[in-house]
Parts: sequence; C-alpha cells; structure tokens
Amino acid sequence: MAKMTKSQLMEAIASKTGHTKKDVAALMEAVVETAYSETKKSGEFSFPGLGKLVKKHRAARMGRNPATGEQIQIPAKTVVKFRVSKAAKDAIL
Repeated sequence: MAKMTKSQLMEAIASKTGHTKKDVAALMEAVVETAYSETKKSGEFSFPGLGKLVKKHRAARMGRNPATGEQIQIPAKTVVKFRVSKAAKDAIL
C-alpha cells in the first residue's frame, strides 16, 4: 500500500470537513509554521491526540567510522524528535 501524498491528505481533509482544498492547504501551512516556530522558541510543540515535537541537545561523544573502524569525535548538536502520544499508539496498534 502506498503512503498518502500531501495533495491526497488535503483532499481527504477537505472532503471530510466541507472546506476547500485551498483553505485546508492554508491551515496545514499555518500549523506547520507554528509548530516550527514554537519548537524553536520553547523547545516543544504538542499536536493534541497525535504527539509532540521536542528539541533536544545531544552531547558530544566518541564514535566509530564504519568503513575503517577508526574512532572519531562526534560533535554536540541539537536534534528534533517526535514523541507519539498514547492515544495515537492505542488507535493505531
């Protein structure tokens, strides 16, 4: 089964809500922009019933080059993770 594309998602939401695809696209874009800015500013953004985006600092560590086996220093960095809510897990699994 193929995954749903962005346009298919917008069409499905538009047909369920009775709104136009243009309105749905604008709403989706606003939600995504808000999620990005809030995660950057406060460190997390919650999608009620779905999960939350969390900004996390990953410390520097030692690793290995898989090709040569040589030890390398991996620098510290900030990453974004998505934590799925319990409600979403229960609905899907």
